[in-house]
Amino acid sequence: MKRIVMPIFLASLAVNLGAMIMRLDWLTVPALLGGWYLADFASGLVHMLMDYHPCPTGRGLADMFFYEGSRESEEYLAMARARMSRLNAFERIAYDFKNHHPRPDALGRRSLWRQIGSTLIVGALPCSLALNAVALWGHAPGWLLGLGSTFILGGAFAQYFHGTLHRRDNPAFIGMLRRAHLLMTPEAHELHHISLQRDFATNCGWSNPVINALFRTLRHHGHLPDAGLIPPP
Repeated sequence: MKRIVMPIFLASLAVNLGAMIMRLDWLTVPALLGGWYLADFASGLVHMLMDYHPCPTGRGLADMFFYEGSRESEEYLAMARARMSRLNAFERIAYDFKNHHPRPDALGRRSLWRQIGSTLIVGALPCSLALNAVALWGHAPGWLLGLGSTFILGGAFAQYFHGTLHRRDNPAFIGMLRRAHLLMTPEAHELHHISLQRDFATNCGWSNPVINALFRTLRHHGHLPDAGLIPPP
């Protein structure tokens, strides 16, 4: 699947960026930054909701979550296969967000496809193809193509960027983007792991003040209880 989806996505994104370059105007650069902000906001919103969305009961997920032995043992792997087979795609994603908290470095060890594959298939590729249609037949202005392209790019690779916050060995461009403040640092993301009640955005963190205010409002009205952070038995 990845050998088909990834090349199509990259080619589609290149078409959008090429059309944007051909239609540059003074709004393009602000729009590029606006799309990056929206992608960051989306990463924070999804992260917040998945962290606190309750996992289904009666699936034995707590046995996996609190497993004390090696997670590379045959016992654990067999348990994981059995438990995860009883979950739908959305439930597996919600569990993965919770499982990430006590063992954050595990996210950094995952392959690129495991991190972003579902996002590409369900969201980023369809959105990019739709933007292709707008670019080629709708004669969209450059600023709209810029906004859409950075939003799609940031959204597609959000979980990859999240993973880079939990490993030391990253490509050089990650460090360059951090120095340019286009990606957040591990130190900034650690504020989320300290409390699990703030700074949910994992791209650049620009939207965290808004996400934090939304979180406080939802908590004030009785939503997002702490019980959602831990899978039930």
